[in-house]
Amino acid sequence: MGAADIVPGVSGGTVALILGIYERLVTAISRVDLHLFSLLRHRKWTDAARYIDLRFLLALGTGIGLGILSLASIIHTLLQDQMANTFGLFFGLILASAVIVIRMVERWTLTRGLLASAGTLFAYSVTGMVPLEITPTPTYLFICGMVGICAMILPGISGSFLLLILGTYHHITGTLKAIVRGQAGLAEIETVILFSMGCLLGILSFSKILRRLLERARLATLSILCGFMLGSLRRIWPFKETLKNDQWINLWPEVSQATFIVFLFMFLGVVAVLLLDRISKKA
Repeated sequence: MGAADIVPGVSGGTVALILGIYERLVTAISRVDLHLFSLLRHRKWTDAARYIDLRFLLALGTGIGLGILSLASIIHTLLQDQMANTFGLFFGLILASAVIVIRMVERWTLTRGLLASAGTLFAYSVTGMVPLEITPTPTYLFICGMVGICAMILPGISGSFLLLILGTYHHITGTLKAIVRGQAGLAEIETVILFSMGCLLGILSFSKILRRLLERARLATLSILCGFMLGSLRRIWPFKETLKNDQWINLWPEVSQATFIVFLFMFLGVVAVLLLDRISKKA
C-alpha cells in the first residue's frame, strides 16, 4: 500500500481491496470515536486496543511506512527512467483488481451497472484534469490534507494524483524531503502540521461514512469503487506524451520491442494480483 500511494494515479486502497483487508481497515479507522475515548478515559487499555483492532493497524501502518521510506526513491527513479514499463505494471495490477471487484458483486443489476458507470466517468474525468498552479495558503493545505487522505483509502482514486491536480503535490513532497535532510524551517514544520491535521480530520470523518455505506449498501458501494478503478486506468495508461506542468496525453502504442515489453509488464501485473487474491483467500 505504501508503494502504491507513492505513484500518482495508483491508490493504496486498491491493494487493500485485493488483499481482502479493505473493509477491516475502514472499520478499524472509523472506530476512533467517543466510545474509544470513553474506554481510554476509564483506562480500559485492552478493551480500547481490541475495539480499534490496534494490532492490525500497527502492523499495517508499519508496513505502509516502511514501504514509503524504502521504495520512494526507487519508484521515483523508475518513473523517471522506466515510466512506460512501471505504468504498464500498475495498469495490469489495477485492471485485474477491477475484475476481482466485479466478481465480488454477486449479482449485477441495472442500478449497480449505472453506479459503476458513474464511478468510471467520474474517475476518468478527474484523471484528465489540468493541475492547478497555486501558492498554497494554510487553509488550502488543511483542505488538501482532507481531500488527499480520503482519496488514498478509496480504491481507484489516487490521493497523490489529487494533490497533483490541486497544485500541492510537489510542495508537500519537497517539504518532506527538506525535513528528511534536516533542512526544515518554521514554514516546513507549519506545512506538515496543517496538512497532517487535515489528513486526520478527513480520514476519521470519511471512514465512518464509508463504513456505513459498506454495511448498508455493500454491493452498490463496491459497484462504485469498481467504476473508480476502471476510470483511473486513464491516468496509468503507459503510452503517453508528457507535456509541461505535469500535463500529458495518452497515445496509441507503436508496434515495437519496447511496446511488447510494456505489455509483458502488464501481464505480470495481472498475474501478481491473481496470485495475491489466491493467497489472501487461503490466509
